[in-house]
Amino acid sequence: MSTYDTVGSIDAQLIWPGVISKSVSGDQLTLALIELEANAAVPEHRHANEQIGILLRGSLTFTIGGESRELGPGATWRILGDTPHDVRVGPEGALLVEAFAPARGDWGGLERIGVERPTWP
Repeated sequence: MSTYDTVGSIDAQLIWPGVISKSVSGDQLTLALIELEANAAVPEHRHANEQIGILLRGSLTFTIGGESRELGPGATWRILGDTPHDVRVGPEGALLVEAFAPARGDWGGLERIGVERPTWP
């Protein structure tokens, strides 16, 4: 990847069923634009990466370390490394931005899907 790019030219990755990401990674950080389909569910999981996000559109119910919260546009969250978390998406789907540190090296092997999503900015 060069120093500059556009979201439209980055291949999408299938993270979970109903969860598609376009991400940019540096040596220490991954920044991801993530689209979640309506009513999608991300099962409880954990990873070493710290995770910080902001919801741009739609709604989510996030459970982080056992605490659940319904979130709307403008909401933010912080997940420390190795903290269990899961997500349930509202009926209109969701678009969010998340940063992960260290960079998500484990995403390199995920399925790349070359479809252009109509909601990508």
